[in-house]
Amino acid sequence: MKSNIIKQFLFLLLLPSKLWAAIHPIDVVGKYFVDSITKERFYIKGVDYQPGGSSEELSKSDPLSDPEKCARDIVLFQELGINTIRIYSINPDLDHDKCMTMLAAAGIYLLLDVNSPVQGQHLNRYEPWSTYTMSYVQHIFKVVEKFSYYNNTLGFFAGNEVVNDMKSAQFSPKYIKVIIGDLKKYIEKHSPRSIPVGYSAADDLNYRASLASYLECAEEKGDTYNSVDFYGVNSYQWCGTQTMESSGYDKLIRTYSSYTKPIIFSEFGCNQVLPRQFDEVKALFSKPMTPTFSGGLVYEFTQESNNYGLVSLDSEGNAHILGDFEKLKNTYKEIPPLRSKEMSKFIVADETLNVTSKQAFFNKHQLPICKNRYDNLNIEGTAIRSVASPIIFKGNHGLRGYYVTLEDKDLQCEYEIYDINGKARSKESKRIKVVNDLKSEKQETIVRSSGVEAASLENSSPKRNFGSQILRLGMLCMLIFFSMMFLT
Repeated sequence: MKSNIIKQFLFLLLLPSKLWAAIHPIDVVGKYFVDSITKERFYIKGVDYQPGGSSEELSKSDPLSDPEKCARDIVLFQELGINTIRIYSINPDLDHDKCMTMLAAAGIYLLLDVNSPVQGQHLNRYEPWSTYTMSYVQHIFKVVEKFSYYNNTLGFFAGNEVVNDMKSAQFSPKYIKVIIGDLKKYIEKHSPRSIPVGYSAADDLNYRASLASYLECAEEKGDTYNSVDFYGVNSYQWCGTQTMESSGYDKLIRTYSSYTKPIIFSEFGCNQVLPRQFDEVKALFSKPMTPTFSGGLVYEFTQESNNYGLVSLDSEGNAHILGDFEKLKNTYKEIPPLRSKEMSKFIVADETLNVTSKQAFFNKHQLPICKNRYDNLNIEGTAIRSVASPIIFKGNHGLRGYYVTLEDKDLQCEYEIYDINGKARSKESKRIKVVNDLKSEKQETIVRSSGVEAASLENSSPKRNFGSQILRLGMLCMLIFFSMMFLT
């Protein structure tokens, strides 16, 4: 009896210790997204996600406020094989902790627009001076405050297609640049880490090159505040069966090849030819494009009136998989692992680089100084004075998000998911796969499970983890010693 008890105790002690592969923040290094821990280049493989549409009422719920719906969709995100979603608007006063924890545990990052369709929470593209107010910047800072504390917040969009015609091009560009600066200064002063700020642009030939260059440039050498950290292009020019040349992708490469910041497709997936084949996905992750582009997000996850959906939701919240979902899933599966020789040379072995090599890399990606004029954009006149300075100085004191404890049941989708033939999925296939342990300033356990599958979170570093392993080994040796004495 005694020996059995000791054997059971030894078995428990010898169980694998806690996992420590926390989801890593993504940094910007030169023109690349980079995993902040592994130093590998990060390519965005994602979808745009706004169930109900971007004009959906946000007062009571948003895409990240309902954990049961999040579980349903995260199961499908993992099936698609994506690593990033983009959300166009959220309500920063709602609770997003559980959904963000679930996304992080599933290995999925978030690109988040700081604006919303609510009056006073977005810029009027034709009269930006009327909406660039103290209450407006308070809103966008609340969004930043809320989501800065999640490691899987990849970046913020300061605007989406604000410049989209001749009139908006006359009034909005300078305001966009000021808002980018406001966000970056607020993040620098009040966020726990540096988080990239970007812009999502309409792919209009009249502004394609000029707006990208204007939002990239520095007002003066060394001043990077008003310059985007990354740039998104909403491109729908590859329709049906095309080539790099017939689609115009070759021209996109030429336009952005010398850009000093990461470039992505913030929306893509033309639906003029149905069903969509997503051949442009293969092009986006091919050798001609990856030196310039860092991936993209397919528009869009849920079926809305514009007929771009991968999944249809019925009135009860059940998900019906559409043909485009299966096609995109299979296309993403065909993308081989991507490696960047330049990243390997200059970033992965960063500690061993000499000063000359490092300087050569960063000089190559140094920001250009702003010019006096850009084609089809009005940047003349008096500089826009930031209204955000007092809030940047004092802070906005909004709600802060944190990773939370997940129960085992949180990983299970309770909605029905139907395949393209109308067959309901089994319960086992509707479960989030935990691929990341998480760290938090508040909690010590992220997933409590009665089974083997569990993810833990601890306020610890790898060094502390190593110390805990030594302590564990010492305790094991002592237990074996006393056990042998006891048994004899």
